[in-house]
Amino acid sequence: MSKIVAIVGRPNVGKSTLFNRFVESRKAIVDDVSGVTRDRIYGKCHWNGVDFSVIDTGGYVSSPEDVFEEEIRKQVHLALEESDVVLFVVDVEAGITDLDEGMAQLLRRSDHKVLLVVNKVDNNSRMADAQDFYSLGLGEIYLISSMTGSGTGDLLDEVIRMLPQTKEEEEEQILPRFTVVGRPNVGKSSFINALIGEERNIVTDIAGTTRDAIHTRYNKFGYDFIIIDTAGLRKRAKVKEDLEFYSVLRSVRTIEESDVCLLILDAERGIEAQDLAIFNLIQKNKKGLVILVNKWDLIEKDNSSVNQFQKDIKERIAPFTDVPVVFISSLTKQRIHKALETAMQVYQNKKQKIKTSELNEVMLEVIERYPPPAWKGKNIKIKYCMQLPSAAPGFVFFANLPQYIKEPYKRYLENQLREKFQFSGVPVQIFFRQK
Repeated sequence: MSKIVAIVGRPNVGKSTLFNRFVESRKAIVDDVSGVTRDRIYGKCHWNGVDFSVIDTGGYVSSPEDVFEEEIRKQVHLALEESDVVLFVVDVEAGITDLDEGMAQLLRRSDHKVLLVVNKVDNNSRMADAQDFYSLGLGEIYLISSMTGSGTGDLLDEVIRMLPQTKEEEEEQILPRFTVVGRPNVGKSSFINALIGEERNIVTDIAGTTRDAIHTRYNKFGYDFIIIDTAGLRKRAKVKEDLEFYSVLRSVRTIEESDVCLLILDAERGIEAQDLAIFNLIQKNKKGLVILVNKWDLIEKDNSSVNQFQKDIKERIAPFTDVPVVFISSLTKQRIHKALETAMQVYQNKKQKIKTSELNEVMLEVIERYPPPAWKGKNIKIKYCMQLPSAAPGFVFFANLPQYIKEPYKRYLENQLREKFQFSGVPVQIFFRQK
C-alpha cells in the first residue's frame, strides 16, 4: 500500500524547497509538458527504511486576489482527500496571515493527520517568533529551515511515526493487480463494465467517495486478478493550467499499488499532454504498461490507420517505446479480451527471472560482437552480468571501467535484452559496476 504525504500552504512559504529536500536528487515524476505551470509536483522520499510519496501542491495560483476562495481551498481539500499525512507549511518571517488562519480553520475541521511546519527558523530570534503559531490551534509546531535542512530530520521522524502501517489481505498481495488509468471521459468505467459483464456505479455522488479506487476481483476464463478502476478524474470547469495536477495526484496511489497499468486513450483525440503525464508516472514507478486505444469503432479507417496511430504514440512516448498497443471498443467489446491477455503477458514479463548462466551465455556473446567503445585508448571490457532481485527487471553488468560506458551503449544493451528475452511493456533498468 502506498503512503502519501502532502505539503500545503500559501505561496512563497518554502513548500517547494522542502519538497526538493525530501526527494533529494531524484527526478520528479511529471516532466515539462506544454500548458503546465510547474514541472515538479510528485516525488519519492526514503527515510529510516520507509518509502513514501510526497505531493507538492505549490505554484498553482493564477490570481492572487482570489487565491483562498478558489485555488488554495481546492488544493487543501484535495490534499486532505488523497494523503495520509498533511504538512501545513507557514513562514516565520511573514508571521500569521489571513490565508494561514483560513487554511488552519479548514485543517482543524478535518479528521486528517496534520503537522504544522514553521519554515525559515534558522536563528534563536526566529525560534521565539515561531511560538505565535501555536495560536492556529493545530497542536505541536515543528521548527525547520528547508533551505539548510535544520529540523527536517525530526520532522521526517514524526511523519514516519504517523504514516499508516501496510495492511493488505494476503490473497490480494498474491494476485496480480491491474489498474485502469487515463484522462476523463476516455471510457475507463465502460471498459471495466464490459470486462466484468455488468454495469457498476464506479463512482458515487456521495461526498468523499469520488476519490476511492474500486477494487474488483476478476476470476473468469482462467484469469484471476484484482482490477482497479480510477474513475472519477473529472474535469473541473475552472481548472485549466492545473488540470494535470489533479489528474496525476488522483492517480498516484493506485498506480503505485499496481503491477500493470492499462492506460486508456481516446481514439478520436489521440495521445495528449495529460496522457503523457500519466505515462511518465507509470514509467518512473517502473510499472508494467499496456496502452489501450478506446473508441476505435468510431474512427474512419484504412489499411494504414493502425500503423500510423501506433507510430504517433511511440513518437510521443520515446524512448520507452516497447509498449504493446491494443485497439479496443468498450461499447462493442471489440478486443476486450485481447487487452486482458496482453496485460497478463506484461505481468509475466515483469515477474520473469532469468538464470545467471543463461543471461551470461546470451549477453556476453552480444557484447563480444559489439563491445563498448574504447575510452582514450583504453578498452572497456564487460566480463559478467546478472539480474537483480528487484520488483521490476534490473540488470547489473560488471566492467573494468564502468564509469566510461555511455548512454548509447546502455540503450544498445537494453534493446538486446528486449530482443533476446521478453520484456515488452516493462521498464528495464541497467547498471554498470566495477568488476
